[in-house]
Amino acid sequence: MSQAFSNPENDSRALRRSFSIAVSSAGLLWLIKLAELLFGLDLFQYGVYPRSLDGLMGIVWAPLIHGSISHLFANTAPVIILGTVLLYGYPKSAKIVVPAIITGSGFGVWLFARSAYHIGASGLIFGMMFFVFTMGVLRWDRRAITLSLLVFFLYGGMIWGIFPVAPGISFESHFFGAVTGVVFAFLLKKHDLAPPKKRYSWEDEEEDPGQEDTLS
Repeated sequence: MSQAFSNPENDSRALRRSFSIAVSSAGLLWLIKLAELLFGLDLFQYGVYPRSLDGLMGIVWAPLIHGSISHLFANTAPVIILGTVLLYGYPKSAKIVVPAIITGSGFGVWLFARSAYHIGASGLIFGMMFFVFTMGVLRWDRRAITLSLLVFFLYGGMIWGIFPVAPGISFESHFFGAVTGVVFAFLLKKHDLAPPKKRYSWEDEEEDPGQEDTLS
């Protein structure tokens, strides 16, 4: 029976690429916020405003806009860490699930949320977190379990954010992002192939046909 074995160099390259994309995405958020401050803009009006036709455009723009530097700072590390985990663990699914979470959380907010402008990347953050965690439960391969436990260890306490804990926080974005992440975990659980088995150097030595047992 043939087996596929992972290449540590390929894994390292994939991890670096995933991290670079996640950092670049976070950098874009900072560029937008700095441009807003520099030019005196009020970008909050491009957020999602529930049940308003103009507010529909916020589904696309809201994840890019943050109310303050502290708001953006709080979202930066999760964007980088969860983005890296998602892109590294599920590169094919990420191309589908990121726009799906943005759309699903935004449309859920537009339909059901309180009448206010909803902005920030937290809906995407919650969606990525719940997607990765649910994938670990569904797939049960070593990488999926490891990534799921990592996400739970780092951000498990965020789960309470799907409930109304403070009036100025869009728990609706969190909730609909989380729901979308879980739904797409079920839909895409087999979209990415399971990682190949890791091969160790001593296994090559054991299988070397040139080596024979000798007795003295």
